[in-house]
Amino acid sequence: MSLLSLIILAIGLCMDSFAVSLSSGVLMRPFTWQRIGKFALFMALFQGAMPVIGWLLGLGFRNYIETYDHWIALGLLLFLGGRMIYEGLQHKEECCFDPCATRTAVCLALATSIDALAVGISLSFLRVDMLLSASVIAFTTLLFSVGGLFIGHYIGSRLQKYAEIVGGVILITIGIKICIEHLFFA
Repeated sequence: MSLLSLIILAIGLCMDSFAVSLSSGVLMRPFTWQRIGKFALFMALFQGAMPVIGWLLGLGFRNYIETYDHWIALGLLLFLGGRMIYEGLQHKEECCFDPCATRTAVCLALATSIDALAVGISLSFLRVDMLLSASVIAFTTLLFSVGGLFIGHYIGSRLQKYAEIVGGVILITIGIKICIEHLFFA
């Protein structure tokens, strides 16, 4: 696989992480480098590790993983998105949903990186350098996540009142998109 192909693959894989980063940037308070780094690193580490895990699993578990991965992602994103919408409707002055809480960041990173697990299984058919592949995927995700957080933070000042609701709708939409793609286009 050429480096250009790998970069294109990495960009495709990190689009869900980018979208989640946009909504997280809207909600992240305080918006500090430490919190940006923590969130983006979770996204990048999961995106980079999942293809390696998939590659290691190889052919034996392919059908099993592909059968359920989209349901797991949908469940996690429905739960988190629903929680965000519920908290947004509570009419509190301050945002309750913290995308940088470790448990939340792990769930978001896991939900958005499940596709990378399936890609790792596919890469096990090819002669690829998994260290290079995982590194490119992780680095690309890191860049897109940081960019998404900043864009979301900038846009969030204009959506202040509805930030949690919009973020929740985005997470649920991503979950539905993942599920539809796997059910009808995979």
